[in-house]
Amino acid sequence: MGKDVTALIDKLNRSSTPYSDPLSRIDWASLDLRGWWLPQAATSLYGLPEFEALPETQRIRVSQHEFVNFIEKALWLEGIFMERISRALADSLGDPAATTYRLHELREEAGHSLMFLDLIRRSGLSFSPGAFKRPGLATLVGRHAPYDSAAFWIAVLIGEQIPDHMNRFIRQHREEISPAIYDVITTHAIDEARHIAHARKTLDSQMNTRWTLLMRLYPPLLNRIFRQFVQAFYFPTAELYELAGLNDGAYWQKAARRNQRHIAFVDQCVASTVRQLADYNIHLKWR
Repeated sequence: MGKDVTALIDKLNRSSTPYSDPLSRIDWASLDLRGWWLPQAATSLYGLPEFEALPETQRIRVSQHEFVNFIEKALWLEGIFMERISRALADSLGDPAATTYRLHELREEAGHSLMFLDLIRRSGLSFSPGAFKRPGLATLVGRHAPYDSAAFWIAVLIGEQIPDHMNRFIRQHREEISPAIYDVITTHAIDEARHIAHARKTLDSQMNTRWTLLMRLYPPLLNRIFRQFVQAFYFPTAELYELAGLNDGAYWQKAARRNQRHIAFVDQCVASTVRQLADYNIHLKWR
């Protein structure tokens, strides 16, 4: 482990204490079951005439389902991260600082997951497994790429930054959304800032290994993983639209994927991640 990574881990360990349980940081009484959970401009159908013609109560319902889709994907990612962190603990016992940080991150990810599950329970919304499609290749890489490889840390950086930029956008529209949703997003964003800093520094250290060449040889693989992350977080399934009360979910799913306003919004959310990875000579496109 390089000196820069060691110094950052010491700093992150200090900033991770004392631990504050996310479940105690949310004002659940302020969860508005009739209010917007995603800002209107962040919904996948925003700006489409046929969507804007729907009653506001229906559009709000779609925003709530899309927000739950967003945090369900975060649950999926955090489950993979916790699995990999747990497996890596045995290899870090000779480095107390690294072990301490991994335990901090494990505790924080578990706290986020419990917070998301509590929100889903309190939402009262009905869901089925088919509404949440899990990206296959991204899951495979997340679970099985070597923990100390550039491949793994590229996937981690993409997986953490893509939802983080949505979090930031939501926080900029505090007056439009339910206060409890703002609390959830803020709690998540504060902890994820540390996780992203760690992922970026670790990736820096890994890009000097033999994995650097391997990853540059397979840009189609990386682009496929990147597209899967983006599709998972920003484009709901047809079934989810139907659960939100829209007839013919396949129609709305196609409409979202053609929605130029939403495409521009996604471009905005992923732009900094694309720029950062381009600095490593890794050029990604999601469409």
